[in-house]
Amino acid sequence: MSTLERARCSLRAHPLALDAALAAGVLACMVAGSFVVPRSENGVTWGVRVPDPLSLLLMLVGAAALVPRRRHAKAVLALTGTVSVIECVTGDPRAPVAMSAVVALYTVAATTDRATTWRLGLLTMTVLTAAAVFAGPLPWYAQENLGVLAWTGIGATAGDAVRSRRAVVQAIRDRAERAERTREEEARRRVAEERLRIARDLHDVVAHHIALVNVQAGVAAHVMDRRPDQAKEALAHVREAGRSALNELRATVGLLRQSGDPEAPTEPAPGLDRLEDLLATFRSAGLPVRAIGADRAAGLPAAVDLAAYRIVQEALTNVRKHAGPGAGAEVSFVRAGPDVEVTVLDDGPGQPGAPADGGGHGLIGMRERVTALGGTLTTGPRPGGGFRVHAILPVRTVTAQGEPV
Repeated sequence: MSTLERARCSLRAHPLALDAALAAGVLACMVAGSFVVPRSENGVTWGVRVPDPLSLLLMLVGAAALVPRRRHAKAVLALTGTVSVIECVTGDPRAPVAMSAVVALYTVAATTDRATTWRLGLLTMTVLTAAAVFAGPLPWYAQENLGVLAWTGIGATAGDAVRSRRAVVQAIRDRAERAERTREEEARRRVAEERLRIARDLHDVVAHHIALVNVQAGVAAHVMDRRPDQAKEALAHVREAGRSALNELRATVGLLRQSGDPEAPTEPAPGLDRLEDLLATFRSAGLPVRAIGADRAAGLPAAVDLAAYRIVQEALTNVRKHAGPGAGAEVSFVRAGPDVEVTVLDDGPGQPGAPADGGGHGLIGMRERVTALGGTLTTGPRPGGGFRVHAILPVRTVTAQGEPV
């Protein structure tokens, strides 16, 4: 950083010192200008004179008043305007005391609103010009009188322009900060949604397979002594369910990998094309289940296909856990206009002490999936016994960009 830049940064850090330096500069300019006579008596355009003591005092007061100009802009304008009026009336020839009033008017215009600038600017221009024209020693048409009008107008205009530029720059900064906050909030929202989606997938996978493992393990323990062959078959189902759970967990957790991580999973998310495999796992666990109209759910968008699969998986898991022994289930798919309706019914009486909502997050997860796609989910007991899960999923959903998928 150069010496000039360091000095500029130091002055910006100490505004009072900067104003004191400005006041000293204005005083030097006023004193230098007071020694010059615009028109001398011998015909020479410029001459040299010695200013009056009163003019020197007024210049000193006007310059000193500029030191606190940032904190008391209007009071400084009143004081510098007063000493300028005195100089306009008494000075002959006139000293440039009005320079301090021009700087003060610039400060007012740069730090206040436009209405205040217009009001105080017109008042200052009118008072100083009237004092110079009607009470001064020079003729009303003298150039010095017009100069007072011009310089006060320039001070007010320059201050207003600086204030407008600062407002524009601040507005740009505010918009940039709001945009940055919006991007951060959007990123946090997306992360939260992704975490919720992964949590739902993990819940569906774990709840389904652990329920099957629990059932098959209970069967194996029950028939271990009397029918070892059936116990071995049940344990084989336990092993297969555990292997399937591990595979789906690996695929789901693999979504959290970075793009450069090795061995990223390539298996697609499950869908209704694997419905028969899903139903087979429940049948092997002793739950009679049949599917109606599964071919009508072909060709669904990926998000709808996954949601329908997970709804069937979680609903049948709840049937196996809570419907009681001897319960059967039915899964049906119906295309109704732009929607597909997924229904899971069971005819079980329910197990004593089992909560109506499953006691976990299954129904909540299903409802979140359906709501995220813009659909509806209704659940509840059937009049003749059993439980009903009915989901309406829109086949054509609208993305955030407004394009149908």
